[in-house]
Amino acid sequence: MNLTGVFIARPIATTLLTAAITLAGWVGFTLMPIAPLPQIDFPAINVQVALPGASPETMAAIMVTPLERTVGRIAGLTEMTSSSATGMASLSLLFDLDRDINGAARDVMAALDAARSLLPPALPFNPVYRKINPADAPILVMTMTSPTKPPGEIYDAASTIVAQRLSQVDGVGQVLVGGGSLPAVRVELNAPALQSYGLSVENIRTAISNNNVNIPKGIIENTENRWQVDDNDQAKTAKEYRPLVLAYRHGNPIRLQDIAEVEDSVQDLRTLGLANGQRAILLIVSRQPSANIIETVDRIRAILPRLQASIPTSIDLKVVMDRTPSIRASLHDVERSLVIATVLVILVVFLFLGEVRAALIPSIAIPVSLIGTFGILYLGHYSLDNLSLMALTVATGFVVDDAIVMLENITRHIERGLPPLQAALIGAREVAFTVVSMSVSLVAVFIPLLLMGGMVGRMFREFAVVLSAAVLVSLVVSLTTTPMLCGRWLRPVDPQHQIPSSAWQRRLHWGVRLFERLENGYQRTLDTALHHKRLVLFLLFLTIGLNFYLFSIVPKGFMPQQDTGRLIGRVQADQNISFQAMRDKMTHFIRICNSDPDAQDVIGFTGGEARNAGNVFVVLKPEGERHATSDEVIARLRTRFKAVTGASLYFQPIQDLRFGGRVGNAQYQYTLQGNHLEELRTWSRRIRIALAKLPELADVNSDQQELGLESWLEIDRDTAARLGVDPRSLDQVLNDLYGQRIISTIFNPLNQYRVVMEAAPPYWQSPSMLEQTYIYGTHGDMVPLAAVVKIRPGNDSLTVNHQGQFPATTITFNLPPGVSLGQATDAIHRTFKQLGVPPSIQGSFEGTAKVFKDSLSSEPLLILGALVVVYIVLGILYESLIHPLTILSTLPSAGVGVVVALLITGQEFNLMTLIGIILLIGIVKKNAILMIDFALQAERSEGLSPEEAILKACVKRFRPILMTTLAAMFGALPLALDWGSGGELRRPLGIAILGGLALSQLLTLYTTPVVYLYLDRFRQRWGKRFTWKRIIPANSIASDV
Repeated sequence: MNLTGVFIARPIATTLLTAAITLAGWVGFTLMPIAPLPQIDFPAINVQVALPGASPETMAAIMVTPLERTVGRIAGLTEMTSSSATGMASLSLLFDLDRDINGAARDVMAALDAARSLLPPALPFNPVYRKINPADAPILVMTMTSPTKPPGEIYDAASTIVAQRLSQVDGVGQVLVGGGSLPAVRVELNAPALQSYGLSVENIRTAISNNNVNIPKGIIENTENRWQVDDNDQAKTAKEYRPLVLAYRHGNPIRLQDIAEVEDSVQDLRTLGLANGQRAILLIVSRQPSANIIETVDRIRAILPRLQASIPTSIDLKVVMDRTPSIRASLHDVERSLVIATVLVILVVFLFLGEVRAALIPSIAIPVSLIGTFGILYLGHYSLDNLSLMALTVATGFVVDDAIVMLENITRHIERGLPPLQAALIGAREVAFTVVSMSVSLVAVFIPLLLMGGMVGRMFREFAVVLSAAVLVSLVVSLTTTPMLCGRWLRPVDPQHQIPSSAWQRRLHWGVRLFERLENGYQRTLDTALHHKRLVLFLLFLTIGLNFYLFSIVPKGFMPQQDTGRLIGRVQADQNISFQAMRDKMTHFIRICNSDPDAQDVIGFTGGEARNAGNVFVVLKPEGERHATSDEVIARLRTRFKAVTGASLYFQPIQDLRFGGRVGNAQYQYTLQGNHLEELRTWSRRIRIALAKLPELADVNSDQQELGLESWLEIDRDTAARLGVDPRSLDQVLNDLYGQRIISTIFNPLNQYRVVMEAAPPYWQSPSMLEQTYIYGTHGDMVPLAAVVKIRPGNDSLTVNHQGQFPATTITFNLPPGVSLGQATDAIHRTFKQLGVPPSIQGSFEGTAKVFKDSLSSEPLLILGALVVVYIVLGILYESLIHPLTILSTLPSAGVGVVVALLITGQEFNLMTLIGIILLIGIVKKNAILMIDFALQAERSEGLSPEEAILKACVKRFRPILMTTLAAMFGALPLALDWGSGGELRRPLGIAILGGLALSQLLTLYTTPVVYLYLDRFRQRWGKRFTWKRIIPANSIASDV
């Protein structure tokens, strides 16, 4: 008894096996985590260093360069970028995909320790690192507002309580608090008063520092008691600082309040946070690269009630932007598509079989195969995400194929008069090899995907595993459950009851009559095709040529642009803008965004070290309530933003998939590098201007900012030395007056607050105020600054950027409507060559654009690898070098169908389309397998000629071919018509499968028999060179399966 016979003879064991597969899959489904896409994050670490008041060039020279030299030696580091701004610098480190992030973090920590001796000795803060990718969009944005509390107190609650607790949540990488600053005591010096009293700025700084200390005092102890010694050495409020005595003049005390305004304020006055036009403090939560978004957000939301209870009641904590609703909605829609696809495939089966019992058998195979797949996925630590559920949706169309082939062959024997049980035994044995061949060759298609490295391979590995698992589970079901049910459920044919009796049966029989007409029509047209074999063969070669031509003209992209309903924007203002003007620009931008009819919430913040930049987040209304897509909203806002002069706001939709570690104003990045900074600046400016004129690009901008206004002080060293002024003292005075210098720390049980000193606002409004600055010389005289320096206007860099330790400028851009990423990159390459850029300036795409360019070179190799693997597997199964070529001849027509469908629907050829082509390689060859396997058996068992055998095979296998093709098409139909949340990610896959199957079905029904006959003629003439004598016939192999 063959293997299928064992299961046919033991129905209870087979039923329990089916139930076990279903139960295991259901348990796996309930335990699988939820995610937007497979886990493919690069291990990323961000290092931040601070030196308040330092210029970008100073930060790059004395802070960033030593860190880059030590961190750059870490194994597995694939990308290192840095950006230095005033007083702050950031290094983004990306590691190899296979690098463990915890191990990388330990190496980074060791490198930072090693670099400590190379950094300035008096750093106020040590370098810190976090396991986050700064280019990744935040998973959650919250606001804290209050009608009564000042911004400093709200920020204090946000930083001290909320951010601290959120940072402890598993999966959270960083909690950035923006839009404000911690409470502080601000000392604003009156420069003329200092001069009149003969006091130096250093005198003030030293006096304040000495009057605010918190050091151990000791204890007093005797044989019986012990006393802790303490005093009121700390001054905590402005009220306590104002009466501090700085010096005596003519016996009278000079107090701090005599020469300065002392107020309880905030540490940094140049910050702003807005939520729907109102002042707010923002908490921006980012995840660790390996963290699951859904699980992390759920953990955060679980503790929000306790966080609200732990802050003052007048402060409202609100979640404004949450990425998980769009993710959940997208998964819900793809689950709905899965259910619809299953129902459609079952209807196809009912329509063609025309008998309820027969139709129920393959209908059972679909849910059992799909549910059983979840068990394998759970064991493989995969997640429920868009790709895995899309794979299962597509799988509904071909997990039923094996059951259909098995059922159709058994039904054919019953129609000849055999009892159902005997028909099941014989029919299952006959097609078992065919079913195995179809499934194994389909799984073989995904072997190149499973072995493919890099980002693309990692992303689609899960897709390949899901489909392979579904096919293998369906193979098991088709070899066990399906023949057993056929032997038990199907009824023998009664010649006296051929006409359906009930109305329901007559409706089903209508489909059978329709198929009979199609079969008769196919037989007639096939006879015609076989009489014009050269014309059919020419048509096949024509489709091969069309593949190359159509692929060259179809627009190419990377991944479909998702409409998540969340926009992230970056404000870029003039390089010489003041904070007051920047505040007005931000308010104007947010007011425009709030007025858009599809905007629900708008939040933004600016300030800190980014003098001319800000961030804006827009949450759009749910899809059912808005009338425009994210791209349409962006285009609409882009037009209205032109009314704001002196600043630009660049928006991009938040995507579930983003590559690279550099933060940019737009979605795609093109980086220029050179050894000479001035040459790099010159050419990057020219290239940016040229790219901004291209119609293929939108929102072109650059991170090169070297035109900030600067007051350059040229020190006369001889005069300075004669007057007792050294450059160090001069720099200290300038920092004290104009750098919001932190001069002392106020310790609190929950946090630490600062005492900040600078010149009063009237004395830092203009560079001419520098002339009123005095320096205390070593000879005891007050020396005017103008006596030792010459003040000249100039330009200063707002940022200094490196990539791989070398100076770099990154040009970022978005795509206008109707332009593909491939067209944009081609336009950039063309412009780069036309400008005649010297070899010393190198340009390269980074981030998503870089992964896109890499994928373009790997796509042909991936398709070729799939073809080679399928050929090898088919050659092994059929013990032939010729028959696999016949089977593979079905593929060119599918490729033409894919590209034609994309051009008609206006879609790009992207990675989702590529997956569709890989799937089609596995699907469309099933038609040829069904034909060729039957023809070979007819030649061997019935002694038919090749012409007679292939003609009989085509007609006899027409029903299962049509059924399996329509099942696959209806399985992909919900994806192609999906306009729900995340549908833009799924539509290209569905359209590719529908287009490829439609044209392939139409052509291969005629080209496959013609190719079979031509290759058989070739085999007969040259067969001795390509075949060997078989030891075991193929039919005996099939009988053992």
